[in-house]
Amino acid sequence: MGRPVLVGYDESPASALALRWAVEEARLRESSVLVCHAWHWPYPRRPVDREVLAQVERVAAQVVDEGVHRARGLAPDVDVRPRLERGTASTVLLRVAREAELTVLGLRGQGGFDELRVGSAAVQVPAHSARPVIVVRPDAMPAGDATRIVVGVDGSPASLAALGFGLEEAALRDCAVTAVCCWRDHGPPAGPDWQPFVDSQAIRSGAEVRFRDVTSHLTSRHPTVSVTTEFVTERPERALIDATKDATLLVLGARGNDSPPRLLLGPVTQIALAEARCPVAVTPPP
Repeated sequence: MGRPVLVGYDESPASALALRWAVEEARLRESSVLVCHAWHWPYPRRPVDREVLAQVERVAAQVVDEGVHRARGLAPDVDVRPRLERGTASTVLLRVAREAELTVLGLRGQGGFDELRVGSAAVQVPAHSARPVIVVRPDAMPAGDATRIVVGVDGSPASLAALGFGLEEAALRDCAVTAVCCWRDHGPPAGPDWQPFVDSQAIRSGAEVRFRDVTSHLTSRHPTVSVTTEFVTERPERALIDATKDATLLVLGARGNDSPPRLLLGPVTQIALAEARCPVAVTPPP
């Protein structure tokens, strides 16, 4: 038994789905589940009476106990442990995630407003975590129903880590992988500074060959996994979201090649978290 699978639980419907996914993940990995709940005093001014804080902590303990009870009911043979920490959800989960193999979250937890598409923890934890994070959407298929896993690959270190994680998940779930690389064709060069003797088609072909070579090299470590490669001329966010219509999981790196340095979470990954039709796994660069 290796590191546990960490799941954030706050009694919200989204966290209940994340709990189900985390239990299945732990069962496949022959690991344990760590059910984590974060609590904190939600107002700037701290209460004078310590009993008030103690009451808040007791309520929080009941939440994590309920999560443990539900997890054990889903898989009695999986070791489930509680973890109650004081602090904001993102801060606590990132701290506890150092002990875990991966983290599972719901798309949005308690709080926020009705129109909020993605909760703050579902953005901040993948952006800062040193371990993979799976964000489970409310319309996700059951965790045990595996069809195929889609991985976005653009050659960046994080995307190659994503492909490795996707292959590992596919081997556990006995399903196929579709590796997608999106080429942006900017057309022929124009203006006085264009370079002579530049063959844009040759550049595209070279990129496609490199993509398939790298994919083949990584997939050789998982010979039992069926892998399909797709090299498409389309915007990556659109191609990847369309590919999730019948997918079990979409795996992306935290930041791709076109991500501005100031962003910890790339724009394609952010859009996928909001619009993908299946859970999204986000991997950090190695």
